[in-house]
Amino acid sequence: MLRIAEEALTFDDVLLLPAYSNVLPKDVSLATKLTRDIDLSIPLVSAAMDTVTESRLAIAMALEGGLGIIHKNMTAERQASRVENVKRYESGVIHDPITVTPTTSIGEVIQLTRKRKISGVPVV
Repeated sequence: MLRIAEEALTFDDVLLLPAYSNVLPKDVSLATKLTRDIDLSIPLVSAAMDTVTESRLAIAMALEGGLGIIHKNMTAERQASRVENVKRYESGVIHDPITVTPTTSIGEVIQLTRKRKISGVPVV
């Protein structure tokens, strides 16, 4: 059900003056609900614009507790690839990494890193 706020403010309507506070930053929660099922640690969502959000920003937003929305000004395959990059990344740990064997040639590794847009692969 759509709810319309009775009062709405913009940045020009509010002025925050610096002052002493008894509230410590560590005691403040910025958590919010984006939807009934999606919680955010910080109330930030990046714009789904091609000059703003691709996988790098979406990863950075997720690491801080926000949400980065991948823009749609690309093919569906490329967009899915960007989403996959975000979902595969978790605090510097890559789950289900792309690997090569000791018999894989350097040329094959270079092709793989260019194709998958990654900087390195574990040899197992």
